[in-house]
Amino acid sequence: MAYKHTNSKGVTYYLNSKDVTLRGGKVQKIFYFSKDDRKDTGTDLPAGYSVNENPRNGFLTVKRDK
Repeated sequence: MAYKHTNSKGVTYYLNSKDVTLRGGKVQKIFYFSKDDRKDTGTDLPAGYSVNENPRNGFLTVKRDK
């Protein structure tokens, strides 16, 4: 079951992740939100991360805690 978050506008988003290869060849994990629950890329919120919401448009991002 993927982590889900409902923003201030009442829309529910599900957290997904995947590994991408950068130009230099380094592999990095990225996190993104989708409106549908994707079984293959759905993930839980990792420890040390938090969800931030843009107050103007309700867009969600994942940010590493300090």
